[in-house]
Amino acid sequence: TAPANGFMEWEIPRQAPERWPQPARDTLAAFWQARINRQREIDRSIAQKADVEYLYDRPYEDKSKVRVTGPFTVESLSPHRMIPAYAGDAAGPAEPGQDFVNQDFVNMVLENLKSAGVHQSDRAGRLSFTAMDGWPGDYICAGGTYEQDDRAGRAAIFIGPEFGSVTRADIEAAAREAHAAGFDLLIACGFNFDAHSSDISRLGPLPILKARINPDLHMAADLMNTGTGNLFVVFGEPDIRWDFDADGRIVVEVLGVDVFEPKTGQVRASGKGDIAAWFIDTDYDGESFFVRHAGFMGANDPYKSLKTSLKAEIDEEAWATLYRDKSRPFARPSTGRFAVKVINHFGDEVMKVFRV
Repeated sequence: TAPANGFMEWEIPRQAPERWPQPARDTLAAFWQARINRQREIDRSIAQKADVEYLYDRPYEDKSKVRVTGPFTVESLSPHRMIPAYAGDAAGPAEPGQDFVNQDFVNMVLENLKSAGVHQSDRAGRLSFTAMDGWPGDYICAGGTYEQDDRAGRAAIFIGPEFGSVTRADIEAAAREAHAAGFDLLIACGFNFDAHSSDISRLGPLPILKARINPDLHMAADLMNTGTGNLFVVFGEPDIRWDFDADGRIVVEVLGVDVFEPKTGQVRASGKGDIAAWFIDTDYDGESFFVRHAGFMGANDPYKSLKTSLKAEIDEEAWATLYRDKSRPFARPSTGRFAVKVINHFGDEVMKVFRV
């Protein structure tokens, strides 16, 4: 019921008209302020006596679907984070003790490199060092001795940043320094390499090996140096061929991986069995890699594990489109570039960028 000489709440204006006198304006403002204060008291009373219910971290369960993978995390270094490889590019004075920290990282890598050696994608291929000494260079920090065709070969060791990616410019500068010093081989060690570094495999007569450091070495202080782990792995250079089809679209084919053998000084072509998966970004922008095509290779029965997880038969004809070494045709990229990323069975990856 409404009072005989009063108003309902919705009849009271929010703002006073311009013709209202000041006392009426003040009364209207006091009314709405009282309404706000009352609502605050109501909310406070409810909050004090209400039960707490967490509305996050409560996933919905769907019993009709089967999960074919367990929980996992993805950890990666950005391939575009550029950090100078030598202290001369550091901006500003170094923090107290920073040089000792960097030196500890280099010594740790060299110690593990000397004991573990460099592994190829297959477990049989290994480059072992008989000796390793420090080298006073701008990019080269050590020189290792290895056996090559019944003679001693000298390898220049370049170590990239502890947190960051090795760039093509770093590798080229280290290769020029190694070639001028008379080394037989350059081994560039890094936790990650940018896309453009995959295009360089030698500088003149000097071969270049890009050895990916196992992320476990970030915790080297907690690990035992046994010399048996694959701490430094050389994946090799993917052999990729692409062409236009009859409709003017691009078709990419993976032929295998070219691996340099330091002991013989020759480059051998391995089969497609060394490749676990490969992906294509059909419109690569130079910053982010988006998987638009995916292919899987190198397994005897690619559907065995999937059948076991699903406890049912799968459409092999549909899945066969993924288990292939040739991509589906795609249009010419608007950026003028497409990128191909190849991953081996150890999880090591390499990416190549092609211009159209």
